[in-house]
Amino acid sequence: MTENHPITPPPNLVQEWYHEADNQLAPYYVYIATQAARWGADQELEACCHLLRQQGFDVVDDLRATRRPKPPSLKERALGALYAIATGADDTREFHQDLETIKSALEQLDD
Repeated sequence: MTENHPITPPPNLVQEWYHEADNQLAPYYVYIATQAARWGADQELEACCHLLRQQGFDVVDDLRATRRPKPPSLKERALGALYAIATGADDTREFHQDLETIKSALEQLDD
């Protein structure tokens, strides 16, 4: 590995990933490689956003939203699960997962 590559995670961050890997189901090297890939992609995205801003392009928010979309909320997942059940789009495994998603969403509601 080249030490002077512009996108190289700092040693303390790699150490943090190494310690976090103990708590993961995947082998430690898979977890560390995934974290490094995500970190590098985030660094690249931020560099691109900075350059676009400097050049006067007003697309940074759209670019960030497109490249790093927020995961669907529990409500959105539950509505999707309900739709899948109602339309019969599920197999048995998906059906049980969808029921669990809907159950989790209902448990979040105030009584």
